Amino acid sequence: MLQAVDWLPRTEGSVRLGLVRRGGRTRLERLEQSGAARLKFPRQAGAAPCEAVLINTAGGLTGGDNFKVAAALGPGTEATLTTAAAEKIYRARDGTATVSVTLSVAAGAKLAWLPQATIFYDRAGLERTTRVELGAEASFLGLEILIFGRAAMGESVRWGSLRDQWRVWRQGRLLFADAVRLEGPIAERLARPALLGGAGAMGLLLYVAPGAQERIESARAILHTAGAAAGVSAFNGLLLARAVAADGRTLQAQLTPLLQALHGRPLPRIWSC
Repeated sequence: MLQAVDWLPRTEGSVRLGLVRRGGRTRLERLEQSGAARLKFPRQAGAAPCEAVLINTAGGLTGGDNFKVAAALGPGTEATLTTAAAEKIYRARDGTATVSVTLSVAAGAKLAWLPQATIFYDRAGLERTTRVELGAEASFLGLEILIFGRAAMGESVRWGSLRDQWRVWRQGRLLFADAVRLEGPIAERLARPALLGGAGAMGLLLYVAPGAQERIESARAILHTAGAAAGVSAFNGLLLARAVAADGRTLQAQLTPLLQALHGRPLPRIWSC
């Protein structure tokens, strides 16, 4: 792996969010933000749950950049976290961009982690970790869409470095562990039938909640109706769906009906802006 050159300018961003339930509603208890990371809270109507929108003011990440997100939901809270736009991982002159996401969901709380897609450019480097800690009866809905190049611009990804890791615990017990590692000639490897079979986008949808496993057949039916090339499995009290598509727009459209069914609420408004 290439080493970063110290004198090049780097993007640093960090957000720490804390939410509590007070007066029958989810309210902000703590917010710390620095560098290129910012959180905005769109006004919600009525009793709608808290919605927070993460913004990278740098407009993207490249080699040597570092971005951290940490959110802690107190007992009984409910929130949706999303991003203002697709995150772009640009070509790296050297080094890799690092992204760390840490989500803590206390007993009885509900979190929907629904960032917009990540666009991976040719010769980009990304190392990302997503860690989720759930309390008793807590619910979590997570989405990750990764797009290789911008098909509409005729761009493709031939070479790069990608390391993407998920870990989900409930009360200290590991429920889910997943890791993707692609190094070097990415295009050749993604073309293999056992990987993307030439598709330009892949998605992971994870739902952890009481009764999640019992929704496997309905989830399969929803994705089949949407025309998705997807597989769904259920274990350890969670539901997992993986899907691929020719491009990110198609993949998001195919996953949206399942997201809506599991979330039980409208998707973030920023998605349609």
